Amino acid sequence: MPELTAPTGATARHRLFLGLFLFCAATVAAAETFPAKPIHLIVPYASGGTTDIVGRAMALELGKRLGQPVVVDNRGGAGGMIGAAAVARADPDGYTLGIATVSTLATAPLTSRKPSYDAMTDFTPISLIAFVPNVLTVNPGVPARSMAEFIALLKANPGKYSYATSGVGSIAHLDGELFKRLTQTQMTHVPYRGSGPALSDTVAGQVAAQFDNVTSSLAFIKSGKLRALAVASTRRIPELPDVPTYAEAGLPEMNNMAWFGLVGPRNLPPEVRKILGDAVTNALRSPEFVAVLQRNGAVPQPLTTEKFVEIIHREYKLREKIVVSQHITAD
Repeated sequence: MPELTAPTGATARHRLFLGLFLFCAATVAAAETFPAKPIHLIVPYASGGTTDIVGRAMALELGKRLGQPVVVDNRGGAGGMIGAAAVARADPDGYTLGIATVSTLATAPLTSRKPSYDAMTDFTPISLIAFVPNVLTVNPGVPARSMAEFIALLKANPGKYSYATSGVGSIAHLDGELFKRLTQTQMTHVPYRGSGPALSDTVAGQVAAQFDNVTSSLAFIKSGKLRALAVASTRRIPELPDVPTYAEAGLPEMNNMAWFGLVGPRNLPPEVRKILGDAVTNALRSPEFVAVLQRNGAVPQPLTTEKFVEIIHREYKLREKIVVSQHITAD
């Protein structure tokens, strides 16, 4: 039997260079053929909510530009963390992506004692898609037609009324708790697995109020099934010109808009990220796609990856302050 010997320095370097060459070649080849099969887009909430509406519209546009179907996979629960964790655990090949929100990349992991992912390191940000104003609505049966009347009603009936959100630890949940602190009122939080089921119960009168995004609530507001009291936006939005902003209603601290973006698992190859980012940018140039977003109260906002990363980090720090000051935990 021939004697086994350790590789010489030259041989070791040769193998290392060969390995690096093959890795780079494989990465380039993958990028050149990407995508070669359908892509799964994880929406971390139930169907019918804002994230689902934005996600499905984005999936359709990406499919057109990438030449492969983009299949939406709704995975709701835990304030969006179940779906987000599935994205974080996926292979970094570009075939599993996710819709990211303020909830999944800030509020949910911040309010969990044992978050299932690191919001700052476990994802590859690809592109921002749109900003969406938040909105406070009440069932028409609630005897309050303005923010001032609603606050007065809550103060006169502490603990009597409840509010719905898309889940524990969601941006809506933090908005609800911030609202209670700012107005010194009491309401019971009723979390759901997404905006869709929360809206159903608020419209039915099972819950008095809801903190939500304009996109998912807009149709119910316009049809009179919900009454909007305030929107989080720098100015009144065209779709609801008679609804004041939170600042106009006396609560400027709540005027922060939500946002939606596209992310992949960490270590997504730069070439694949660029292909996906370019596809999003091109989609946001489409009049049809822009019209869909605007019709649902969203503000299309293509940004560079670097700017998107800045927004994620800024939002995380902002929400961290609220979580700490309010002692909010989801577990």
